[in-house]
Amino acid sequence: MERAASPVAGVDRGRAVQRDPLRREHFVSANPQALRQPIHYEKVVEGVGPVDVDEIVKGFEYEDDRYVLLDPEEVDAIKLETKKTLELVQFVDVGEIPPLYFDKPHYLVPADDLAEDAYRVVRDALKTANKIGLGQLTLRGREYLVAVKPCGDGLLLETLRYADELRKADPMFSDISGKKADKELLEVAAALIERKTAPFDAKAFKDNYATALRELVKRKMKGKSARIEVEEGERPERRGDNVVDLMAALKKSLESNEPKKKPAKAQSSSRRARRKSA
Repeated sequence: MERAASPVAGVDRGRAVQRDPLRREHFVSANPQALRQPIHYEKVVEGVGPVDVDEIVKGFEYEDDRYVLLDPEEVDAIKLETKKTLELVQFVDVGEIPPLYFDKPHYLVPADDLAEDAYRVVRDALKTANKIGLGQLTLRGREYLVAVKPCGDGLLLETLRYADELRKADPMFSDISGKKADKELLEVAAALIERKTAPFDAKAFKDNYATALRELVKRKMKGKSARIEVEEGERPERRGDNVVDLMAALKKSLESNEPKKKPAKAQSSSRRARRKSA
């Protein structure tokens, strides 16, 4: 299967695809001697000082502070040749791969008109079977595990993590007791989940920091004040501790989503008084 992959818009912190002129963030000097010049970082060894690039080799730590050193020629000798084709060697059900394994998505498009027929066949066959194709892709000297699945009128290629790249979950959760959840809390949480359940819409979620940063940069470009006011309702409440009353928080969330009741129509006392006098 011939392929050409392109990063999915929005994944690479994504403003680049939108041609945002403010998409790149740099650290620059505020020193009058080198005003607004980009900062470069030296490679330094503690107690020795700067080190030239040609003096740096790959080192793999097998014990604390003990390394196996590899020369660049040795690393180049085991690099794999980049291939222009991708062979799908296995197929699995959609949803069978745990989300932890997925790394980066790319749009997969046919390399040329000749490959388009095969591309359509693979896309439609995967749709019909409700399957995901698995294969290994050699790129930049390394071998990547990838998954291919339908995406609209095309195909999506996602790089996957290898099994030995994932940390085991059990040690992370070992301190959590096996005690059952509080019944009342569970009922309130279930009601909140039910009320807030809705179709996924990525546009409903905004990166408020990125928006504020962009506005700050634009204001400074125009020479206006760099100060941005945060409205009181948007400012997070500061607490002196990390103790959270979970029941109160859940109930508050439920109450904030209660549909507003229409006020009951009531006759004014003055109107009633006029009727009595009549």
